[in-house]
Amino acid sequence: MRVVVLGAGRVGSAMAIDLAKEPGFEVRVADRDAERLELLRARHGIAGERVDLSLPSAVTRAVAAADVVVSAVPGFLGYRTLEAVLKARKNVVDIAFFPEDPFGLDELARSHGVTALVDCGVAPGMSNLLVGRESARLDRTTRVRIYVGGLPTVRTLPYEYKAGFSPIDVIEEYTRPSRLIEAGERRVRPALSDVELVDVEGIGTLEAFVTDGLRTLLDTIPCPDMAEKTMRYPGHAERIRLLRDSGFFGSERIEVGGSSVRPVDVAAALLFPLWQMREGDEDLTVMRIVVEGGKGGVPVRVTYSLADRFDRTTGTSSMARTTGYTATMAVRLLAKGLFRETGVIPPEVVGRDEACVGFLLDGLAERGVTYRRAVESPRADANA
Repeated sequence: MRVVVLGAGRVGSAMAIDLAKEPGFEVRVADRDAERLELLRARHGIAGERVDLSLPSAVTRAVAAADVVVSAVPGFLGYRTLEAVLKARKNVVDIAFFPEDPFGLDELARSHGVTALVDCGVAPGMSNLLVGRESARLDRTTRVRIYVGGLPTVRTLPYEYKAGFSPIDVIEEYTRPSRLIEAGERRVRPALSDVELVDVEGIGTLEAFVTDGLRTLLDTIPCPDMAEKTMRYPGHAERIRLLRDSGFFGSERIEVGGSSVRPVDVAAALLFPLWQMREGDEDLTVMRIVVEGGKGGVPVRVTYSLADRFDRTTGTSSMARTTGYTATMAVRLLAKGLFRETGVIPPEVVGRDEACVGFLLDGLAERGVTYRRAVESPRADANA
């Protein structure tokens, strides 16, 4: 099985390393960063190729010999990259958090008879898959809440944050309008709004604010009340809103001292050194998924919890583990022929198949990423 990983960043590298351990897999990585590629070759014996992944033609050449492709490019390149892979008639597992609607490429994937498992990370990703699983089990789904956050173990002012993935995607997350469903209607809120406090066992109190993480769930899960929120240490949202609302994330050019600049480029240049994880930095990933509904006339609430930490043995960040290993287990899912449907497939569709869900959860648990499931009755809570 020839696997090509597009992107040698923190998550892309973790995926390549995990896949290279699989007997019968031949893994190659494509990226324009020669230093990252050399590290993968020297430390793990993984072959690499310098490729400018912003060029669809270069993507086509890079995946020409692949049986399965993994796309781990930044979000702003994601849609074009996926389109190029599908035109090359390759099965693909995609973790690029791009703003475009992935279903816009569904007809292309189907016409070429290939499978594109999109949004296949932690959230979106496992969040969608587990919502899809529980929704399929219920007679009706009445409420969905997804809380997720990647956080540094050590809190450092002013932002108390480190990016476990592409920092430019973090800014996109903070500026993209957030879609949710409220009272049966689709609504749009500014990102970083609707802040609430959430207590997380072993970590403490975090703040949660809406972001545009529901993605395909908006169209695939019938539910009148659904929202996704990102978690950070308290106070983070207010600091970022101040920057955003002051125009620092603007994409329109302005004149400064006779030069034309985009405010977002200046902000990125200043923020990224503060946000990027460095040698010795450790992180954690927390997620809580709540699905409520009814089964056989009885109200049901199902909660999934994840609390994952930096792996000191391998030096792998928690965000790379929780995001990357979801994708690598999806690659194995395709390789073993456990999922054969063609087209653009979001994780919640895979979640309807208990065998596929079990395969993914077992594989993640083997890698130390464990989701705990709890079932309770809201009616029983009310009567207690």
